[in-house]
Amino acid sequence: MKDLSDGELLRAHYLGRRGTFTELVTRHQRALLAHARGILGPGSVYEDVVQEVFLRLTRERLVLSVEAGGGPEGERKQLQAWLHKVTRNACMDIIRSESRRRARENERASREGFAGGLELVEERDTIAAVERELERLADDQREVLSLRLIAERSYREIAEITGKKVGTVGWLVSEGLKVLGERLAPALALDPRGMPSAPSPTERPRAMDGGSR
Repeated sequence: MKDLSDGELLRAHYLGRRGTFTELVTRHQRALLAHARGILGPGSVYEDVVQEVFLRLTRERLVLSVEAGGGPEGERKQLQAWLHKVTRNACMDIIRSESRRRARENERASREGFAGGLELVEERDTIAAVERELERLADDQREVLSLRLIAERSYREIAEITGKKVGTVGWLVSEGLKVLGERLAPALALDPRGMPSAPSPTERPRAMDGGSR
């Protein structure tokens, strides 16, 4: 089966030919594991993410467009692009879910302590507002800001994950913070100039708890 292209393997798998999907996994799993681990960090659920990506590939019956040109190599690139896009989106969902989980834990801890009620409500509303506005950003801005502000990755790590230059990452963070400040100011009665400035590209943020950086 090693002589079959990715497109041929995928079509054969959908027709029920045994062993074809195993060959596809063998070809692409290592790169996807590295991608997911780079976003989520070691000791995380990145292996589960990749497994779910392959399961989704079996369910969705992806059609690779031969008409797009490129022959077998073009099909391979299409499949790679799809796999990495789904992997990245799944990882970003986990990062956002982890952020919400920590917010709920902080809320529960505050309630158990019977203190900080007003501050708690304000913090919860702020987190919800930030998450809403993050979703409205352009894809590249949303990704780098989520990695920077939620996953607390360094500029260099974000550059490696996204394939962008460090300078581009810094610019996207700076512009994204500016947009967030302008959009959040009316809702939260904030001065947009009070939004945090983009940290230095050489600054290394603290690591997240629980291994999900």
